[in-house]
Formats: sequence, C-alpha cells, structure tokens
Amino acid sequence: FAGEHEGQREQGHPPTDAMSDQGRAWRLKSLLPAEAMRHLAERPFLLVPVGGTALQSERLPLGTDTIIVEHLADDVSARRRIVRAPALEYGVHPTSRASRGGVALRRKTLHRVVNELIDSWETGGGVRHFVLLTALANEAHLEALSTIRTEDAEVYTVDVFGLDFGHLLRSTTPAARLGELVTSLMLHIAPALVGPMADGPATESAELFGEGAAVASPATGEAVYQFLLERVLHLVDRTLAQG
Repeated sequence: FAGEHEGQREQGHPPTDAMSDQGRAWRLKSLLPAEAMRHLAERPFLLVPVGGTALQSERLPLGTDTIIVEHLADDVSARRRIVRAPALEYGVHPTSRASRGGVALRRKTLHRVVNELIDSWETGGGVRHFVLLTALANEAHLEALSTIRTEDAEVYTVDVFGLDFGHLLRSTTPAARLGELVTSLMLHIAPALVGPMADGPATESAELFGEGAAVASPATGEAVYQFLLERVLHLVDRTLAQG
C-alpha cells in the first residue's frame, strides 16, 4: 500500500459544509461510553487523524492538514462503520512552517503522545487495529508515527501525500505537485476556506508550493480525493478481513 508505514505492533469539527456523511461517522468524542464500547467490541478498529497547524500558503488555512485527514476519516468511518478518534491537530514541521500562527512539535514529543494514546486505547478500549491518517510530507513526522510500539495491536500509518497520484496532477516538480495536490483537495473539500491567488512577489510560503497552486482546481481535488478514499478503504477492508 503506497504511502503506508506499518509499526510493530478535539478540538472543533471542520465547518459543516466541509464534511461529508455528516452525522453518520462514528466520532469517538460524540459517543456515549456504552456506545463507544459496543462499537469497539463489534469492530476493534480505530481511525486516528493526525493533522497539523502549520503555514501552508497564503491561500490555505493553517489547519489544512487536519481538515483533509478529518474529512477522510469521517468518510471512511461512515462507509465501514468503524470508530474514528478526535484529530490530533499538531505535527512535526520544519521551522519555516512553524511561523505566522503555525506551530510544531518535536519528533520525540509527537511519538510519545501518540504512543501513550494508542496504549490507552489498546488496554482500556480493546482496540486491535489502528490506522493513523496523516497528511504531512516530512520524514521526521512520519518517523514519529511509524515507530509506535504496542502489546498486540497492529498500527498502520497512511501518509496521504505519499501516494502516487500519477496522471491526476498536471504539475511535474515535487514542490509544484504538492501545491497542486493540497490546494485542489481544499478547493474540493472546503472551498470557502481557500483564499484568492495573491498578487505581487512570491512569499516564502508560496515558494513551498512552486507554481502548483496556480493550476489547482476543484475537479482535480475531487479526483484526487476519490483516489485517496479508495486506497484507505482498501487498507481497512484488508485489515478487517484478517480479523
């Protein structure tokens, strides 16, 4: 599974218009204790969105990474009737992104936080399978998540930006492809949160995405999102089939 890393094994929702299957996703923080334990007993499986609050570009909100993985987690939860945890809204970022409102955790801090959460869910909730959904294309962040240790549970880390999107993107350079990918996803998921193209000299955040954001579109975002959703559903189905 491209973009998947296997270990040994809330803040507010996104805006209502930025979510699909509203009311059908099994959000852990909205469940009564008895409901949570019943669902986890039926399917001891937990989706954990790990986002970020970081500088993206002048057009995108600081919580873009979180918005993307929460939306994806809600859709997967709704379609497969599995519980999804509240999002962790902070990740490991380069210094350049931890500015102008963006913040970053150290790799060891993120690793410890997620490790303790998973240990608690495994021992206290009986969860046997975890899927960590993240959207941060940097090695330190992924290393923190892909080295989680458990007693018996399986942990899968899915980096949605690490998949091969092939012909779905028009851009050619890595920076431009990332810019087109992220901006297109937001134009599809939460268009009201995307700002206009900036005029004048390119800023440091614009340099991060190269020219890719300029060719982003809602249509590309929809195609990319369906591609992502199908890949994550495939992983979930494969894991559920293994029991």
